[in-house]
Amino acid sequence: MTYTLLHHTGCSTSRKGLALLQENGIEPEIRKYMNAGEALSVDELKQIAKQLGADSPRAFLREKDAVKFELPAHATDEEVYAAMVDNPRLIQRPIGINGGKAALGRPIEQLLDIR
Repeated sequence: MTYTLLHHTGCSTSRKGLALLQENGIEPEIRKYMNAGEALSVDELKQIAKQLGADSPRAFLREKDAVKFELPAHATDEEVYAAMVDNPRLIQRPIGINGGKAALGRPIEQLLDIR
């Protein structure tokens, strides 16, 4: 199985998560989802929610950025997914994906739970 890390190089937590994986012998496939060519689709975001065991994209929504980018508090899940596609800064990071499971790296040690 390939461990995939949804990674944003501009995020210190994401960089620390990658370093932690590497320190533990995991060389993940890196997906820089902030880059247009590696952007996530609504279907991929729905799959990530499922792999996280979440019922809603709000489980991995960056709340402070939701306010900053004026995502309404009453937005539906479909509206949240669409907003995440349009503005990937709304997605918490890092997120590790391995073997049909995902882990939000908040705290980063949770990334090791799915190795």
